[in-house]
Amino acid sequence: MKQRLFLMPPILAAFLALAADWPQYRGPGGLGIALDKGLPVTWSADTNLAWQTKLPGPGSSCPIVVGNKILLTCFSGYGLDLKNPGDMKNLKRHLVCLDRARGKVLWTREVAAVLPEARYDDQLLLHGYATSTPASDGKNVYVFFGISGVLAFDLEGKQLWQTSVGKKTHGYGSAASPVLYKDLVIVNANIESGALVALDKNTGKEMWRAASLSDSWSTPLLVEIPKGGTELVVSEAKKVLGFDPDTGKELWHVNYNQHPWYGCASAVAHEGVVYAFAHNSVAIRAGGRGDITTTHTLWQKGHHCLTSPVYHEDYLYFPDGPVAFCVKADDGKEMYRERLVAKPNPDDKSDIDRPGDCYASPLVADGKIYCVSRGKGNFVLEAGPKFKQLAHNTLDADAGVCNGNPAVSSGQLLLRSDRYLYCIGKKAKP
Repeated sequence: MKQRLFLMPPILAAFLALAADWPQYRGPGGLGIALDKGLPVTWSADTNLAWQTKLPGPGSSCPIVVGNKILLTCFSGYGLDLKNPGDMKNLKRHLVCLDRARGKVLWTREVAAVLPEARYDDQLLLHGYATSTPASDGKNVYVFFGISGVLAFDLEGKQLWQTSVGKKTHGYGSAASPVLYKDLVIVNANIESGALVALDKNTGKEMWRAASLSDSWSTPLLVEIPKGGTELVVSEAKKVLGFDPDTGKELWHVNYNQHPWYGCASAVAHEGVVYAFAHNSVAIRAGGRGDITTTHTLWQKGHHCLTSPVYHEDYLYFPDGPVAFCVKADDGKEMYRERLVAKPNPDDKSDIDRPGDCYASPLVADGKIYCVSRGKGNFVLEAGPKFKQLAHNTLDADAGVCNGNPAVSSGQLLLRSDRYLYCIGKKAKP
C-alpha cells in the first residue's frame, strides 16, 4: 500500500509544534486521559484519515509525541511469522521518529538484540518484541528493550547510553514501559531481574534497585499524595506495592484477595486513591505504611482485567476481552458489562488470533471512551454509567494487529498497528 500524505499549511504546522505533548505510556501522568476536544468519533480508510505511514516492523508499543515528532518502537529480523520465525540472531529493535504533521519517517535507529531472547512462542505470539512504550522529557527519549537494556537517545537519534537491567527472559516476553521522575528513568525489570530499577537519566548509572516483585508486567505509576509527596505504585501477581521513587524503599503493600497468575494492568489514580486491576480489582488510599490491606483498602472486587482502566467523573472504564465494563470508583459497584458490537465484515479473511479482544488500554477524551481491539477495529463509547456504543470504526483490510494504546495530539488520534501508524482526524487542506 502506498503511503498517504496530506500537506499542512505552515500556520497549522506551527500550531502542532506548540501543542501539548503525549510523552509516555498512556500520555501525561500515565492515566489515559486527553484534554483535547472535538476528537473524531467515526473514521475509516476513506474518512477522517489525515495520513498513514508504513512502519519498518511490527510492535505493540504506543506512539508518543514530543513537539513536532512522533516516536515509537518496532522489531524486525525474527518472530514475524509463526510458520517461519527466522533466525533469532537477526532480531533487531527500531526506534522510529516521524514528522508529526505529515507522518514522514525522519530517522530510524536500530538496536541489535542481546541473545538469547525468549523464543517466538507462548504469549510472545500475541505481542512480539517491541511492547514497551518510549518516554521523553522533551530533550531525550528513553526506551526499554528487555534483556537488551534501557537506552537513551537525543531527539535527533544520537544514542547517549545503554544499560542492562537484567539477563532473564520469560515466555510471556517483556512489556512494562519506563517512567521518568526528576533525574531518574524507572523501569519494572521484574522479568529481567525481579526488580524495579532506577537509572540516572543523564548517564544510565543505576541509582537504586528494589527487588520485591513477582510476575509483574505492569508499568509503574507516579501518584501524588494529597497531603504532599509522590509515591511509585506497581501491581504484581499477589499485591499492589507503593515505593519511594527517590530511594526505591518499599512504603506499603496491599494483598489481593485472590492471587492471579500475573499482574499486567497498570494502576490509575485520582485524588490519592489508586485503582489497580489483575484477577481482582482494588481501590487503595495511598499514603500508608507497611501492610495496609485492612486499613487503606476501600474495596476489592472480582473484576479481571489485562488492560489498564481509565478514570472519568467518578467511574472506571475498562474492556476485558471483547466486553466493556463500567464500575463506580467509590465502591466498585458494576454499572454495566456489555459486549462491544462489531459491524459484520464478509471481506475480512485475516487470521488474527483473538481479533475481538482489546489488549490496548482505553482512552478517555471529550466525554468519550476509545477502545482498540486486536483485529475488529476501534470502538467509541459514551462516557457514563449506561452503556452506549457511539461508533465502530475499521481501517484497511491489511491494517494488521492493533495492540497499542492510542495517543492524542492536537485534536487527532494516533493509532498504531503492527504495520502502520495512522493519524485520525480532519484532513488538513493542501
